[in-house]
Amino acid sequence: MYKLVALWSAPKPGDVDAFESYYREVHVPKATVVPGLERIALTRIDSGLEGAAAPFYRVAEMFFESSKALEESAHSELWRAMREDAGQMIERFGVTLTVGMGSVEETKR
Repeated sequence: MYKLVALWSAPKPGDVDAFESYYREVHVPKATVVPGLERIALTRIDSGLEGAAAPFYRVAEMFFESSKALEESAHSELWRAMREDAGQMIERFGVTLTVGMGSVEETKR
């Protein structure tokens, strides 16, 4: 399994409702249809570790079968539409987006 992790910074307090609505109703549907996506996990961060301030606001984890599957998806029109929409969100809400990718390693207890 190969994963893309997207970390969104928090919108301004007055933009939270609009950001959340847009994220759920417009952006996430664009992300869920990119080719090769196995699953997506979305998290809204409440706090940091041991009561610290949250270091980011939202996390999206996109799972693909392999790095090749993600790379192929990244060349699609649907991926381009998702990326363009992310850029619009950054402009509209003044947020930042940090993205990393890597192989998933799972261990059992």
